[in-house]
Amino acid sequence: MVTDINGFLEYRAAQDSQGPTWCAADDLASLYEGCSYDAFGCLFGVRNYANFRPLAAHRGLPADVSGSASVWSAQLTEWYGANGFHDTTWITWAEVKAVDWDEPAEKPDSRLHRDRRTPDGLRFSGKAGWSRAFAEAVGLRAGEVREWPEGSEWLVGDTLYRSATIRRRDAVPESEWQPVWKAMEALAAQHGDDNVRLVVWFDS
Repeated sequence: MVTDINGFLEYRAAQDSQGPTWCAADDLASLYEGCSYDAFGCLFGVRNYANFRPLAAHRGLPADVSGSASVWSAQLTEWYGANGFHDTTWITWAEVKAVDWDEPAEKPDSRLHRDRRTPDGLRFSGKAGWSRAFAEAVGLRAGEVREWPEGSEWLVGDTLYRSATIRRRDAVPESEWQPVWKAMEALAAQHGDDNVRLVVWFDS
């Protein structure tokens, strides 16, 4: 079952005598159309197969969430029940700015990386949580999962299976997330780094 991300960009602005209020700026869907478990795990601890220390996991829906996000959350609960979405959390632009994108995951990826041999050399072809060909080659039982040391490699037929640790920038590529970061940066220029946040939740 596929896990998707939903959310809103919000900013905190002064509102008359009631003090600062969080307002919705953009629906995340207008800025990010991907479905990357590496990014979800690195940022929010969801589907964290790559074994990162999540930046902002399990924080829940902010008590002062914007009206738009609150309405959408209530609508999802009405449609799907309390279990219709999960892992609600948030991260500020100040936190995103402070990320060391060269930081590696805490241990190798739970999925073996696959490189296929071609006439032009090895080409990355994906990641495998389970492969019958690999299991038979190394003597794994059906469904058995092991942790392999970093750098371990096995050539099975024309496929090289390898254990690798990835960095945050590999998990959250700029090509996919730049529209989100640019929108947050623009809002922060007006409202301040701590007054801009991304509120997200997931459905599976």
